Amino acid sequence: MNKVEARQKEIQQAEELLFAGPQALGFAKGLFQGHFVSDWVMPYPDIPAAQQAELNKSLAELRQFLDEHLDPVEIDRQADIPREVIDGLGRVGVLGATASVEYGGRGFTQMANCKLLEEIGRRCASTSVFVNAHHSIGIRALLLFGTHQQKQRWLPKLVNGEQLGAFALTEREAGSDAANVQMQARPTQDGSHFILNGEKRYITNAGIAQVLTVMARTPMPGSDKTAITAFLVTPDMPGFTILEARMPKMGIRGTATGRFSLRDVKVPKENILGPMGKGLKVALTVLDFGRTTFGACCTGAAKTCLRLATEHANTRKQFNKTLGEFDLVKKKIARIAAGAYAMEAMTTITASLIDRGLEDYMIETAMLKVFTTERLWEMINDAFQIYGGSAYFVDLPLERMLRDARINQIGEGSNEVLTSFIALVGMRGPGMEFKEIYDTMMKPSRDRISKAWAAGMHRLGAAIRTPDVPVRSEQLRANARQLGRLIWRFNFAVNRALITYREPILDMQLVQERIADAAMDLFASTCVLSRWDAELQFARRNGDSASADHSAADLFLRQSFRRIRGFLGGLTDNDDKSLLAAANSVLGKPPS
Repeated sequence: MNKVEARQKEIQQAEELLFAGPQALGFAKGLFQGHFVSDWVMPYPDIPAAQQAELNKSLAELRQFLDEHLDPVEIDRQADIPREVIDGLGRVGVLGATASVEYGGRGFTQMANCKLLEEIGRRCASTSVFVNAHHSIGIRALLLFGTHQQKQRWLPKLVNGEQLGAFALTEREAGSDAANVQMQARPTQDGSHFILNGEKRYITNAGIAQVLTVMARTPMPGSDKTAITAFLVTPDMPGFTILEARMPKMGIRGTATGRFSLRDVKVPKENILGPMGKGLKVALTVLDFGRTTFGACCTGAAKTCLRLATEHANTRKQFNKTLGEFDLVKKKIARIAAGAYAMEAMTTITASLIDRGLEDYMIETAMLKVFTTERLWEMINDAFQIYGGSAYFVDLPLERMLRDARINQIGEGSNEVLTSFIALVGMRGPGMEFKEIYDTMMKPSRDRISKAWAAGMHRLGAAIRTPDVPVRSEQLRANARQLGRLIWRFNFAVNRALITYREPILDMQLVQERIADAAMDLFASTCVLSRWDAELQFARRNGDSASADHSAADLFLRQSFRRIRGFLGGLTDNDDKSLLAAANSVLGKPPS
């Protein structure tokens, strides 16, 4: 197998980890094929009325608890989240929000859960990461893949916070490359247990968790190959050693990020989560849920940035004017407002895909994670600049927020890896159609000709048809038409890149980045348009359409559409050769 075939097989296996069998085309994959799969994003989703009432009650209870007991400054200073805070989060239902009532949870949807995480994310990144690590990934594998017996045994104490969970994937050679787990799990001779050996690092909650979902490599029966399997491991098992309970770090200091080793740890086979050898599917599915709540936490922090920037701009005076009277300050505040609106819309729609039971949303969750973490970093920088020198000191929250936010672009899949993933998985559909046409031209056969004809007609249809974006509000029709034309241009650019570069595109990350960036902005613009449309319809039904202010949404669409055109233009007008030549020179590598 050559390098190209091996890479294509890797991409195919990555998709198959999360999805097998026929399914309607998803939204993100539809963009790459020139389609607008409207029913995935329109109308804008809302939480059912019965659960909304319960959510409102939970939010009020959570806000009161956080106001009275959460001190993010002290958490950062002490590098610890007090046990009374953790116990309180358990009492208000945050630590088991999506677990079923049968096991002591709230039974909330992912959309509702995101609203809880957004509220925590407004205040304290350490606490929001702790909750995310415990609930969104720590016990998520148990919620999704556990047997009834496993759930009965483990969940009640986990959802109320009596016990805490952690998700242990990362090792020295396995991080964003999740498939490279090296921890070994060998069955005992009688098959009743597995013996685990290896080390894990950078594991949030490792030093305080009582139940850890651990990924380890197991032999496959009848083969000399190994595959990853998920195990439930407890720290009281002989051979479990915490090497470093709290690794000192730049930000999110309140989280207990640690290292541990397993030395001949004997784990009962009943503690296997999901099918044997399918641990990578378990891990990647769990990370999809975590990336969604990641978006919610970033949205909460973005809203805090907007509040801080606005308050300071309206009160701080320089040159006999408030800062808010200067256009360069207004530019930053407008950018923060537009980004926060988009982040909330993207989080809501992505969470709704999970709640609807759709299976193949891995590109959308990757887009959400990359988009929201990059935007939040920019927003904090803008707010920091508005405050000026005062933001640099520890008596204001922006210094802490800056430190806390930096991990977001690295954790749960680095943004660079996810960017290439978005482009490569998205391009696979049209790429396979072009391959079918090319192979038929090289080696015609009756069976191939019919497949190539179908692929060709599919590509032709996308090339000559501008997708329809079905908004209900008349005032948004022009925006919808612009979005449709940009989707057509995006599909044309993807087709051209595939035809121009063919297999080498698998290694052309600068091309991949522009394609992924354009796709992310198309998704973001769609979510903003869907939300704006729903808000206009709601206002019209309530007779107050004139009072609604959507200037932030309007700004976001204008700037997003311009960015998309820039990304697509950059595919043919760029400095890539000079950039790579300069980098190779500095790195001491031969010219490429």
